[in-house]
Formats: sequence, C-alpha cells, structure tokens
Amino acid sequence: MDKRTILAVVLSLAVLFLYQTFFVKPQLPQKAAAPQQSIDSIKKDKALTSASPQEKETVLEKPAAPEESAKPEAPSRDILVETPHYTAVFSTRGGALKSLKLKDYYQDCYDCTDDLWPKIKRLFTGSKDPIKPKTKEFVELVDVQNGMPYPLTVTFPESSTSISPNAAFETATGKLDLINAKEKQQLVFSRSHGNVKIEKIFTFDPAGYTIALEVKVHNLTSSPITQVPVINWYQSVDPQKVDDSYGHDGPAVSAGGSIERPEVKKLNGESILGPNVLWSAYESKYFIASLIPENPSLTNVVITRDANNMVCVGTKGRKEVIPGGQNSIFSYSLYLGPKQYDLLRALGVGLENAIDFGWFKWLAIPALYILNFLYGFVQNYGIAIIILTTIIKIIFWPLGNMSYKSMNEMKKLQPKIEALKEKYKNDQTKIGQETMALYREHKVNPFSGCLPMLIQIPVFFGLYK
Repeated sequence: MDKRTILAVVLSLAVLFLYQTFFVKPQLPQKAAAPQQSIDSIKKDKALTSASPQEKETVLEKPAAPEESAKPEAPSRDILVETPHYTAVFSTRGGALKSLKLKDYYQDCYDCTDDLWPKIKRLFTGSKDPIKPKTKEFVELVDVQNGMPYPLTVTFPESSTSISPNAAFETATGKLDLINAKEKQQLVFSRSHGNVKIEKIFTFDPAGYTIALEVKVHNLTSSPITQVPVINWYQSVDPQKVDDSYGHDGPAVSAGGSIERPEVKKLNGESILGPNVLWSAYESKYFIASLIPENPSLTNVVITRDANNMVCVGTKGRKEVIPGGQNSIFSYSLYLGPKQYDLLRALGVGLENAIDFGWFKWLAIPALYILNFLYGFVQNYGIAIIILTTIIKIIFWPLGNMSYKSMNEMKKLQPKIEALKEKYKNDQTKIGQETMALYREHKVNPFSGCLPMLIQIPVFFGLYK
C-alpha cells in the first residue's frame, strides 16, 4: 500500500469522523440489547378485577380529533410501570399513557460540557457563553401539551355508546414493578356507563418493548349493541421541524402492501388509510410508537391535525354487534421503542420496513448486522463505524489502487494528448481517433480510473443509511 493510498484512507476516515460529529445526529447508544419478541409470545394472563362506579358518558362527535374543550371528568391518578427497559406512567384520565421513557437511550445534547462543538465554537468565535452542564435525559416517546388527550385512549365512533378521550377510568393497581420480574403483569382500567362496561387491559413483558392491549366491551343490556373502537395516539408537533434530511418525524401506516408517511404540515382535515392495515405508528428517525391490530383486513387509520398542531393517529377497528349480556374483545399489540431491526422483524408484521434504508437496502442490512457485531465488542457505535469503514476501505483497496494507477498513466499521456490536439486542432474526428490509438498503444483504459470508484459508491451509501 503506497503513501498516497494510506493518506487517502486516513483523510477518508477523518472526513467521516468530522461529518458524524458535526452534521449527523447519531443514534443514541444502547446500554443493553433487548431480546427478540414475537406477537405469538404475548399470552393473555388473567385480568385483574376492579369495580367501577356508574358515571355519565359524554358523546363525542369526532372521537379521532376531540375538541380542545374536553375536560377530565374526575381528578386523575397516575400509575407507574417500571420495567428493565422503560419507565411508563399511565393515567386514569382516559386509561391512557401519560409518559414513556426509554432507559436504554438518552436524549441528544449538543451544547453540553462533554461535547466538542461548544469548545470549538468558543475557540474560534471568542464566545463567552456559559456551557450547559451535561445532563442525561432518557428518550421520551410521549409529547402532549396541557389539555391534550393522552396517547392510547379509546373512543367509539359509529357506536351505540361513545366516550370522551378524557373520560375517567378506575383501576385497582397503584404501581407495577417488573425490574426483577420473570412473568408478565397486567394493568386493568375499567369504566361503566348504563348499558356498557369498558375494560382496557395492558399486559407488560419485562423482556422487551412490546405491550399487549385488550379492549373488552361488556353489553349489560338484553338487546344487541354496535361498537366500533378507535385507539388514538396523540402527539404535539411543530410542522416546521418534523421533516428534515435525516428522516421522517410523523405518522406512518403500513396499509395495502405499502407504507404511507403523510407529511404533518400538509395534513388538512382527515387522511384515511386502509383497510388491510398491518400497523400504524408515530415515528422519528430512531424510535417508533406502533400499534398492531389483530384483524388488519377490517382496520382503517384516520390521521388528523388540529389548529393547535395536535396530530392524532386513530386506528379504527371492526364494527362489532354485541348480543345482550355478552362481551366482545378487540386485541392489539404495541411496540414502543427503538427502531432496532432484529426486534422489529421478530414481530412478524413487517414493522422493520419502518426503517428507511433507501435504494441500497440490500447493502445496508448486511452492513447493519456487521456494525452490530462490531458494537458487541467495542460497545461504542462511533468506533464500530470507524472500524467498519476501515474494513470496507481495505476490501476495496485493490480497486482503489487500480484507479490510482490508471489516473497516473493518464497523467503521463497528457502532454502527448495536448500535442495531438494542437496538431489536429481543426479536425475533432482525427483528434479522437489518434487519442484512442494512443490509449491502445500504451494499454490505458480511460474509464478504468472512474469505474472502480463508481463501484464503491453504492456500498458507502448503504453504510450511511
């Protein structure tokens, strides 16, 4: 390997390192890998029992996009759920998710003490602005403003009885601690109103990021009723910041064999997707909050954005006629966590396709497996990327060396080519013929300098994705 090749490798690594440091928002480092899960592994455990008072229901005209004036019906209470991988807070207001923080991932902090950029900025600009102390905040998947409904509320449009997303539920559970648990545990919310009783049963698995959700509707009368459930994920957004060159931040739906990603800033009125919905989600570049319905063929998704930039992804289930004295169960699976390819693929519904690998997916996925393999040894994605890039440069060194040699040969012929241009300056055809003859005489291919470099381009695009 000559000096120029070594210099090229060093410069390439330096450029990659600087680009990753200053321009690319890196994936937050994972502290511990979570085991794979499958939908079939989420077993139904015995539901906890709880009594619910008879309360007055509020009929909602648009369950998927409730009015801002909707208020909680009673003082709410929080229920803390601790697992090895996340801390979740549920509320009796809507029997819904108030907060979910991922323990294995930290928020970005680009202006903190331990970061290089603020120090460089002070060096070159003379800035005396104080550098913020380094703080580690876990990634939060829930983002709602005051007065907004919480994610995972259930509403019932086109139904005999509907409820507000802020309706008060009850639960007998005060806290769930799954830190050292071996078995799944349940959190049950219930609410009664005249002719129906609604139960929301969340089943938590300490092994990962998947949560089972059952919505059970009991018909307390002797006559049949009709219910259509909608599970709503609410998110507060800034339309000017949700989409950038680094990825999509907004709703995503797998319906009819393709993935739709409506742009939040272009949402006007209702955007309806489906049927055949395999999953619906609200995603960022590295994380996803997704819902997987039990019956995709009978599922639609309604996406809305109101004047206060509250986005709602409403997953609408089948219309169910419930005979008197009986109940109906609507089942879902939730994945609330990182876009980790092996975990998403293990769910078996194509959720791994939420990761946008671009045109070079066939190269990006093998590179991802190798990257994760290297990470297992060095425990640092930055170092793993540098090692992988070095390996790729070594593999392509013969092609690169061929390119450098060809360019050197072309440089040697340049004076003779210039002489031909001067000699036949009035005859372009003759210049071309004599130039090609010169290439043949010296066994030089004018394309051999570019072709090896072109072959490497898809590999590095795949590595970037």
